[in-house]
Amino acid sequence: MPSSTTATTRPGAPGPPARSPLVGWLAVVSVTLGIFSIVTTEILPIGLLTSMGSDFTVSEGMAGLMMTTPGLLAAVAAPVVTVATARTDRRLMLCVFMALLAAADFLTAAASHYWLVLVSRLVVGVVIGGFWSIGAGLAERLVPTESVGRATAVIFSAVPLGSVLGVPAGTFLADLAGWRTAFVAMGLLTVGVLASLPAVVPPLPPVRATRPSVLGGMLRGTPTRFALLLTFLVVLAHFGTYTYVTPFLERVTEAGSGGITVFLLVYGVAGIAGNFAGGSLAVRWPRAAFGLAAGMVSAATLLLPVLGRRECGAVALLIVWGIGYGAVPVASQAWFVRAAPKTPEAASVLFTASFQATISLGALIGGRVVDRTSPSTVMTLGGVTAALAVVTVLAPRARRLTWPDG
Repeated sequence: MPSSTTATTRPGAPGPPARSPLVGWLAVVSVTLGIFSIVTTEILPIGLLTSMGSDFTVSEGMAGLMMTTPGLLAAVAAPVVTVATARTDRRLMLCVFMALLAAADFLTAAASHYWLVLVSRLVVGVVIGGFWSIGAGLAERLVPTESVGRATAVIFSAVPLGSVLGVPAGTFLADLAGWRTAFVAMGLLTVGVLASLPAVVPPLPPVRATRPSVLGGMLRGTPTRFALLLTFLVVLAHFGTYTYVTPFLERVTEAGSGGITVFLLVYGVAGIAGNFAGGSLAVRWPRAAFGLAAGMVSAATLLLPVLGRRECGAVALLIVWGIGYGAVPVASQAWFVRAAPKTPEAASVLFTASFQATISLGALIGGRVVDRTSPSTVMTLGGVTAALAVVTVLAPRARRLTWPDG
């Protein structure tokens, strides 16, 4: 899922409404919980891949479609929904997306056939693309100007928290009461968020419509194209491998279900550290942040088939992996924003669409590879792909990039 710890104020945008700072921060928390629900629902199948595949008698590669389908729909929904709802109150749209997410969670929990799970994941994809494209820049409209940076950091902290708290908690709950219970719990959390949004978030009429011509103009810029290429390579490498990390830990590391939950928790904690460290670096040096993050992902996945046979080696490499990938979303978002400083919502749309499309493709390719070879082969191929991102960052043309004036 996307993250950023920076914020920009659009020229001519109205200031935050005259509201209590406490109510404004409650609105920030409500949006953060919404993103937390989305991120956790999106990646929860990673921790439940084996058990869900077994219940529906599908292969691990076929079970990986649970990651492929929402990413594909999110990539389409990000620009389409943002443009189609350009004149609709943003608070209303946030509520609609939370209602859809709750319905998708409950449908997954009640699904009697695998195709129903995939239908629910399609709905999740629409929610991801729509909510992210609208919610990414709301901090400046919820809190006073001097608090926008901190509020934005809080909102995007939901991304690593989904890995740290959401997925391990869902996996633990599934071990106790079955994977369906985990999705019921997510549905109930989402209903709670839906109830809180109209209570604490003010009406948010659209300020500036995002038009297709703006997106097209961004795509013609060299910095934007580099952002798309680097995002594609690193996210492809990550989700082509991390989607199938549970089968790797089961077969190669030979860890039990309890151990895998702990491993995922360790990875998530490392991801939080990477998110904030990467955020600090990416604000000033997005190219360096991207290159370092890609290098860490590459090193970890290439070494896992060799050192990941022992639990201590697997844990150490998951920490490196978590720190590296934790910096990727913030580095990508920072690059997109610097490439188009005057149109931050359009930058958010392209970021979300490219990220989600690559998640889908990575999970799909990884599934085909794991069905035909082994989880170790998936890790190796992912490491090589991430290494290509490092090569791209070091290319002479990338090193000579100039950025538009903000």
